[in-house]
Amino acid sequence: MERCLGLMAGAGIIPGRAAAEARRQGWKVVAFAFEEAPGLDAVADRVLPSSLTDLQSVLTALASERVTAAAFVGKFWKQSVFSAAPRGDAVGQRIGREGLSDGALARMVVATLEAMGVEVLDQRRFLGPWLLSAAQLTARTPSEAEWEEIRAGWGLARDLANRGVGQTVVRARGVTVAVEAAEGTDETIGRGVRLSGPGAVVIKAVADDHDFRFDVPAVGLATLDAMAEGGATALAVARGRTLLVDEDAVMRRAESAGIAVVTLEEGA
Repeated sequence: MERCLGLMAGAGIIPGRAAAEARRQGWKVVAFAFEEAPGLDAVADRVLPSSLTDLQSVLTALASERVTAAAFVGKFWKQSVFSAAPRGDAVGQRIGREGLSDGALARMVVATLEAMGVEVLDQRRFLGPWLLSAAQLTARTPSEAEWEEIRAGWGLARDLANRGVGQTVVRARGVTVAVEAAEGTDETIGRGVRLSGPGAVVIKAVADDHDFRFDVPAVGLATLDAMAEGGATALAVARGRTLLVDEDAVMRRAESAGIAVVTLEEGA
């Protein structure tokens, strides 16, 4: 029996990469495009425009396409989830009644799809090549003062991630100037560097029990742009658990802005 993957595509270039990798692994890929995903049309067997306010149509298509597994890839804006919840169809409202936290949404989505015989897969099955594994990515290493901020922020970022608050903190001169909630990493960085001025350090951790079926924490060019524009000088992320989007462009931006980029083990 042909393996058919229902790729739930959020924004960005990552859904296209995941679709190409799934095709390489022998999957037929039917992509449900919830956001703009450049390059997806060229690699998926079929692309179906989809909406968070019409989830019944998605379920109907999953059944008609004989999808056997699903993967959620790309950026799903939290604002879109909040705005769609009150005006969605019966399926979306049923999911929304359980709450809009990541955990509540994940439980309802998994239960709904598993009842249809559709398994929700870990995204890393298709995104493994882009996970950061090196301890240091830039020529410049953090200064001792930057390492002090990284070490102080790392424990806080991990604690916040484990509490389901957010993954990113911004530190400067011994002060935590911004903490991520629902707005996302890049917005948190922008807010933090506006408060701190030049010299801030950004730390992004991952919860110990993070559900990689619905999200792989990622940094990309927009992350480095936000840092460079505000004069941030160092970025630390979780090793082996963070996705680097568009590596060449990101590294050029980091080097040109003098930003040190390192990774840390979760137990560090």
